[in-house]
Amino acid sequence: MFYDPLSFNSRSSLGYLLKMTHAQMHACAERIFAEHDINFVQWIALLKLHEGDALTASDLCRAMCHDNGAVTRMLDHLEQRGYVERQRSQQDRRVVELKLTANGKRKMDELLPQVVAGLNEVLNAAGFSRDEFNELARLLNKLLLSMQALNGAAGENT
Repeated sequence: MFYDPLSFNSRSSLGYLLKMTHAQMHACAERIFAEHDINFVQWIALLKLHEGDALTASDLCRAMCHDNGAVTRMLDHLEQRGYVERQRSQQDRRVVELKLTANGKRKMDELLPQVVAGLNEVLNAAGFSRDEFNELARLLNKLLLSMQALNGAAGENT
């Protein structure tokens, strides 16, 4: 057993540590975006479009674990700023596809080096070696895949 109910402390739980790490990483990222006209979450949406992980608003909802309303509002802002455009699919006119504009691609080119530098700064400040970073990424991916499998299996039984 990894945890013991008699000695369990919330501050040592994986959920707490992951949530707090996520919150701190988000705060670091927001400092990078403070001088720009988009925030970190909007940038993640641009990144998902740029990487081809999302083609529609529904894809973004799944990729970012956000609800439809929040993604629609975010896309409205990104479209108003000229970073994203919506187009009806040629294959299925009911589907609205998302596309980065030339402005959106320039914004990605501008911000990606800053985000990478920020991530590297955090990892360097923590004293991670390359091997430790690779091991952490491997372990987190292992945990993620296991949890996805468990949640997928649980979803099939309901």
